[in-house]
Amino acid sequence: MSVVSAGILLYRRGADAGLEVWIAHMGGPFWAGKEAHAWSLPKGEYSTDEDPWLAARREFAEEMGSPAPSADYFRLGAFRQPSGKVITVFAAEADFGPEEIRSNTFPLEWPKGSGRVQYFPEIDRAAWIPEAEARTLLVRGQLPILDALLEHPRSRAPGPSWPGPS
Repeated sequence: MSVVSAGILLYRRGADAGLEVWIAHMGGPFWAGKEAHAWSLPKGEYSTDEDPWLAARREFAEEMGSPAPSADYFRLGAFRQPSGKVITVFAAEADFGPEEIRSNTFPLEWPKGSGRVQYFPEIDRAAWIPEAEARTLLVRGQLPILDALLEHPRSRAPGPSWPGPS
């Protein structure tokens, strides 16, 4: 059985940059100092008996340190990653801007083989990134998510605010 994950992709129309997406730089020593293909949409794993929309909201709050904004969310789709993991993505147009990012942490033996366990944030920063630049920052397996967003009719026209997916 595949590992399943759920996430939220926020987007907005920037005045000069065109379409922008809210993405996060992955934390921990492996991603430190890397930019290209070291970013992800806020997401996380969930059990198959859990509702993916609820999981996406939970994971967003854990990684951002604040809840997902109220917006007109829609299910963008399910995307198989090179690892085999399937990410169910919900998207919405929203202007999100927390004062700070307070991500949850994960334990990792670091340096490897040292026997010393350290805690690192799952994400160390997040930002609005123009869609074209996001293509160089996102992990490659998530690029089809951007393609789906650009093809989706609701990403082209704003809709009424509603706090659940359609």
